[in-house]
Amino acid sequence: MTAALLPAPDVTDRDFWASDRVVEALVPTEATADAERGTPWPQTLASQYARFFRDGDRTVYEANVAARHARLTRATLAVLLDPRTDRVDEVVDGVLLLCEQSSWCWAAHDDTNTRFGRVTPTVTEPYLDLGAGEVAAQLAWIDHLLGPVLDERAPGVRWRIRQETQARVLRPFTERRDWWWLGVDHPIMNWSPWIQGNVLAANLALEEDPDRRRAVTALVAEGIAAYWASLPADGGVDEGYSYWWQGAARALEAQDLLRFAGIEPEPAALDRIHATVAFPHAMHLGGDWYVNVADSVARPLATWPWNVVHAWALRVGDDDAARHAAARRGLPGGLFDERASLPRAVRMLSDAAWAQAPTAAPPLVGRAHFPSTGVAVARSAPGSARGLAVSVKGGHNDENHNHVDVGSVIVALDGVPVVVDAGKPTYRAGTFGPDRYDLWMVRGDWHNVPRIRGVEQAPGEQFAARDFEVGVDESPAGTWHARLDLGGAYPVDGLEHWWRETTLDPDAETVTVEDSWTFSAPHTPAPAAGSTAWHWLLAGDVSLTPGRAQVRFTPDSGLVTARVLSLTWDPDAVDAELDVRELDDPELSAVWGERLTRLRLTARTEAPSGTFRVTMRPTGSVPQEVA
Repeated sequence: MTAALLPAPDVTDRDFWASDRVVEALVPTEATADAERGTPWPQTLASQYARFFRDGDRTVYEANVAARHARLTRATLAVLLDPRTDRVDEVVDGVLLLCEQSSWCWAAHDDTNTRFGRVTPTVTEPYLDLGAGEVAAQLAWIDHLLGPVLDERAPGVRWRIRQETQARVLRPFTERRDWWWLGVDHPIMNWSPWIQGNVLAANLALEEDPDRRRAVTALVAEGIAAYWASLPADGGVDEGYSYWWQGAARALEAQDLLRFAGIEPEPAALDRIHATVAFPHAMHLGGDWYVNVADSVARPLATWPWNVVHAWALRVGDDDAARHAAARRGLPGGLFDERASLPRAVRMLSDAAWAQAPTAAPPLVGRAHFPSTGVAVARSAPGSARGLAVSVKGGHNDENHNHVDVGSVIVALDGVPVVVDAGKPTYRAGTFGPDRYDLWMVRGDWHNVPRIRGVEQAPGEQFAARDFEVGVDESPAGTWHARLDLGGAYPVDGLEHWWRETTLDPDAETVTVEDSWTFSAPHTPAPAAGSTAWHWLLAGDVSLTPGRAQVRFTPDSGLVTARVLSLTWDPDAVDAELDVRELDDPELSAVWGERLTRLRLTARTEAPSGTFRVTMRPTGSVPQEVA
């Protein structure tokens, strides 16, 4: 067979796979793989697939797909440590299960129902989506890593891998060039580099026709270049921190494979790479907490491949990004997570520079501003998680994975968010359909923005922030402020301006959010049902007294503070109530615990112009230094 072309040593390199460093890193993985061997594999059933079209559930099927992938990843790594025949047989079983799976596509993406009215896969019309790309890449890496032992133990398995990958991924990629994620009638987004990077891995490892291999590589190179060109010059990602890993990071991984194939990024792409490598650490609040917008999560639920950031930060000369990546090496949970894919695990293990990188302290930058997406972040004590950090969201209400959140504010105390954005729910059929904006965690009423005269913000690109400005005063403390007009985000008659100014005073250790508004005359008082109300979504335990709410949030996240965040306001101006939202969504509760609480401040009177202010400050003893 043609020599594989993927950048990691295969099973015959015993000096590498039997080295103390690799063996030590894989001890937990090996133990789990040995315990699983001989037990039933996770099953992907037709009834589970059909549920997406019947009742909207995609979790059961996708969970079994992920469990099958994770088990096969562990089995593969175990063979690399010790290529015993019983371990090889386990991999062969997992590979053939994937090859015999009716579809590699996830039901939520398959067009089988819209095209044919079916709730089971149409095997003659494979759909190339994220799921199909993930299977192709996993099989490609298994073929590369274990090829010699597969040929010896199970001749024919590698032939089967090639047959299925050609039919389901490589041929569809070249024969259909109207895939929407290529930017056909749709803006380029994270699907494009994610799928194309996996296609490239399959192409390099499994395509035996050199002309076709060169042609597919060239197509992917064009696609990745188009993705870099689609990113804003400032490196911002409108989908937020979580989707940076499934967009920009996927493009960096694809760029690594292209470099391995002899194709370097163009200067324009390098400029975008340099800018976007700075995005993750700009969003860092402290510990494992990050600013989250849209469908991002505030606290990652898996271990990300920080070696990718580290390597590219060194290449483009971003010391802060490299430090931030290196700081992640010492976190609990191991260097990698099998759920994050076999390619990511193997490339991390085989990254010599990452293995030798000393653990560093995160930079915890004091200020960051991404005008392209309207996101600004500041902290009271640069270089430390101690104190207050605040973010303000501008932009518009039709971004990728959008929430209705123009003007929303997040506030963290000692590195932990307390005034929060709920973030990503568990995805179901309606998550991206016409009912998306009925979901409570997507609606404006459950973000930290006002309801104006009974009207929520509206979805749509036309509902956007105006005149977003960020600056720092010349005072010794360097008071930071962000100011924008929210008026354009609301379909409210007569609303001329709704200015929101958020101020972080490091000296006083306060965050102040002041809203001021003007309506055109004549002014008609709104009925009680249409009153203006300010919303603040709070994590942790909340107590309410006249003119004050106190919030204590102490999650098990490595950052612990005894301090409480106090929110104060004029009690004569509003009526205050607490709305408790019990969390029955496992992805939300994994981040926030059992509940979130909304502080609702309802105006007692309506006026054609006015001002309302909420001030936030910590109380209690200052904690020890946190990172």
